[in-house]
Amino acid sequence: MIETAGLTKRYGRVLAVDGVDLAVPEGARYGLLGPNGSGKTTLIRMLLGLVFATSGRISILGRPVPRRLHEVLPDVGAMVEGPAAYGHLSGRANLRLIDGAGKSVRATRRRRIEDTLERVGLGGVDARPVRTYSLGMRQRLGLAAALLRAPRLLVLDEPTNGLDPQGIHEIRELLREVSAAGTTLLLSSHLLAEVEQLCTWVGIMDRGRLVGQDELAALRAPTGRVVLRSPDAERVVALLDGRVVDRDGDRLAVRHPDAAELNAQLVRAGLRVAEIATERRTLEQVVLERTGAGSDRVVRG
Repeated sequence: MIETAGLTKRYGRVLAVDGVDLAVPEGARYGLLGPNGSGKTTLIRMLLGLVFATSGRISILGRPVPRRLHEVLPDVGAMVEGPAAYGHLSGRANLRLIDGAGKSVRATRRRRIEDTLERVGLGGVDARPVRTYSLGMRQRLGLAAALLRAPRLLVLDEPTNGLDPQGIHEIRELLREVSAAGTTLLLSSHLLAEVEQLCTWVGIMDRGRLVGQDELAALRAPTGRVVLRSPDAERVVALLDGRVVDRDGDRLAVRHPDAAELNAQLVRAGLRVAEIATERRTLEQVVLERTGAGSDRVVRG
């Protein structure tokens, strides 16, 4: 759906994006992670033709960008940084202007706008002018504009910025619904927890470079350890004879390749197991391993 090769952007002496080879598969929910200032927004702006690359190649929906951008954009919905709107108009009126600027069917415009406002949670408050909207409401309106034409590709820059926990949950569920209907998602964020809950693919940026890119499940590979809780922790330690590598009260980390096999061994020995699971690397661990120290770190929750 999106492919770049050696994509680079310089602003004078500043190398904002450095030789990025991005690959977003069709149908993926791709999370672009990295600290603020790592180049995520600049990369997205190049994909959408908002700034030109210094060098490198971009292909979106199988077409070169920016040369054939006019063919690509009708199938792309986007929200980049703070969504803009006419403050004296309602959200509904803003969406009418956006929809009227394209080639959409006028006869279905009103129904599509109403449906989209309901989907993003603005149906009941839309008589108000946008200048009275909170930051979270403006984010919802920006998302509504991106979704209005049922895009094949949805590109979102920090889509949950300004939303409260309930709003974040609602937008997450909406994006899952959009993805299930066949839309490919590319979203940038510095919130690890949101990306981990929503995305199927992850790219990690640091200081302008793409330092990691893979399916989330592959990045969170098993560590070769099993984590368990047992009220018989002392006896578990004695039974496993040196394979317990970490202990915190009744929580034990055991060097073992198979949680089910270990559980069966403990049960046969008459030991109680309250919880047991194969330990996997967290996304936080993956990101911190691949990004350098800086003043603006990735948010971990």
